[in-house]
Amino acid sequence: MLWIWIVAGIVAAVVAVDQISKVLVLTYLYQGQVEVIPGILNFTYVENDGMAFGLLSEHRWVFLVFSVVGIALMGFYLWRFVTRWKSRVALSLIIGGGIGNMIDRLSLGFVVDFIDFCAFPEIWYWVFNVADAAVCVGAGLFILDLLLEIVADAKKAKTAANGAENTSDSRDSGDV
Repeated sequence: MLWIWIVAGIVAAVVAVDQISKVLVLTYLYQGQVEVIPGILNFTYVENDGMAFGLLSEHRWVFLVFSVVGIALMGFYLWRFVTRWKSRVALSLIIGGGIGNMIDRLSLGFVVDFIDFCAFPEIWYWVFNVADAAVCVGAGLFILDLLLEIVADAKKAKTAANGAENTSDSRDSGDV
């Protein structure tokens, strides 16, 4: 049951870092922009009333309901079915990010975004936050872990099939 404490710690850390960063942005960057790495990274204050990357704005309560349901379902899935560490970490990141953005929607009516990766403006023009990054990294890690599990299962099945063939071949050769 140690894994439960680790999962809770990851969720709490994501929420804490996300909320602290947003408080700092609201305090020191409100309606402004700071160039962090010229031509690559800016901190730009944005009020996002939509979902990830500002999509479907003006639907705050829909996002709150979906967030609560999604977080609850992921938590149940994590508790009941997930046994692999990478998937536990991945879902912890997603849950923490979801909670971080849900706190903003409840308390502010919008999500505070501020990380502006501006190196390739014709490809990437969205501004995001720590919670969004945690959700994306968690989703990528979860997909990677699922793919690795599929490959491992396929290798086991192939090894088992080869072992069964070798066993039947040795029996057949003994009958001659």
